Amino acid sequence: MQPIAFVTGADRGLGFALCEGLLARGWRVFGGRYMPDWPDLAALAERFPEMLHAVPLDVTSVESTRAAARAVAGMAERVDLLINNAGVISPAVERAVGEGLDYPEAHREFDVNALGALRVVEAFLPLTDRGKMKRLCFVSSEAGSITRCERQAWYGYCMSKAALNMAIKITFNRLRPEGYTFRVYHPGWMRSYMHGSKNMEADLEPEAAAAMALHFFLEEREDEDDLALIDYQGQAWPW
Repeated sequence: MQPIAFVTGADRGLGFALCEGLLARGWRVFGGRYMPDWPDLAALAERFPEMLHAVPLDVTSVESTRAAARAVAGMAERVDLLINNAGVISPAVERAVGEGLDYPEAHREFDVNALGALRVVEAFLPLTDRGKMKRLCFVSSEAGSITRCERQAWYGYCMSKAALNMAIKITFNRLRPEGYTFRVYHPGWMRSYMHGSKNMEADLEPEAAAAMALHFFLEEREDEDDLALIDYQGQAWPW
């Protein structure tokens, strides 16, 4: 039976590379599309007809997440693997307290990075409940680690990732007894589009980051009751 995945933020960057990697492994993939004019996902669908389906998705909208789940349910009876990848970072991320923090941007980061994943998980529960893996994956960040935080800025982004981690923990408490398994991942410093344009100063191309992420997302762990934030080098980060 062909496994089925849903990936948010699939238009470009890590989300696109995750879709590509899953397709290469024989998965049927539904990619959450926020940017209909960005051509990459459509081109990938042409390479993998009947295996990749682009689904409109705005993770800040309850209506959109529910519509996406209905669209997937019209084509598939289940989702085995749900990857919450969609994320944003503010152009004003470097501002420190006293320098005029951009509170609307902080709200946007929180809405996408933390609440967005929660909206998707809730909307897709009827599908993941019927999944063979029942696996929920989350692209978090070292920025969400309170214990190891050394920054003097990045308020909205760091707070949103810490909030995401708490949302994951509460969801873990609720769904782990029902057989769900969880993966929380820090992918490293990627050449992504989170600032709007591709960051070429970063260490990793999305394809390399996706290969390491998929290894973690798909592998079986000895202790599924141990919820951990794992980075691209296989190291655990404190909450």
